[in-house]
Amino acid sequence: MRERPTALPLEKAALRVAVIAPALIIAALGGCTSTVRPGLDRRPIAITEPLDGSSRARLAYATSESASCQAWLAAAAVPFRPVADQIQSETCRVIAAGTLQNDGVRYAPPRPMMTCPLAAAVSLWRRQAVDAAALEIFGARVTQIDHLGVYACRPVNNTPGARPSAHARASAMDIAGVRLSDGRRISVKAHWSDGAAAEGRFLRRIRDGACQVFQTTLSPDYNLAHADHLHLELGEGRICR
Repeated sequence: MRERPTALPLEKAALRVAVIAPALIIAALGGCTSTVRPGLDRRPIAITEPLDGSSRARLAYATSESASCQAWLAAAAVPFRPVADQIQSETCRVIAAGTLQNDGVRYAPPRPMMTCPLAAAVSLWRRQAVDAAALEIFGARVTQIDHLGVYACRPVNNTPGARPSAHARASAMDIAGVRLSDGRRISVKAHWSDGAAAEGRFLRRIRDGACQVFQTTLSPDYNLAHADHLHLELGEGRICR
């Protein structure tokens, strides 16, 4: 019986090393190749930039760390006052949050508490979607954002046993409507149903704008639970409805 060769010919051995070595190097360096999570766009984004298909990913990267988020808000002249961390339960906790202050546009109720990335997202959306739509459709400025709250220690849809809501982390905001400089008040509950009217077109415009900023945007088109507000949420997944 012939003996099996104890070693590869020199050429084959060299080829094998050439193929395997880079793979071993990549595996060894693994986490050193990049510290950025996949899907995040590292290009800077300013609050003065119109929204486009890259806005959500670019803002997510710009606000992914607490220090960089605070710096983004400061550069955008968004008044945000940090608050102490609040831990109500295992699933209800607010970390590195603050209150969004009046910056020429009021929030009602005032000074809503939210995470820094949510404050950045709300501010960008308001400047580039809400303000722009109000000027184009009504020729008026936005003076107030009416909301139904941000932080709430509860499960999704208040359903017992459901996963914790993003509201339990102060990472979602429910928008009820806006008030304009001409005295007009536009509410999701009163005006969504008539999509042909100016108010209905305005609400759909700001909903579509929110979809370019937030991971989850839910309107009355989603279900009856959202008949009176737009749910704007940061987090995992992607829903625009």
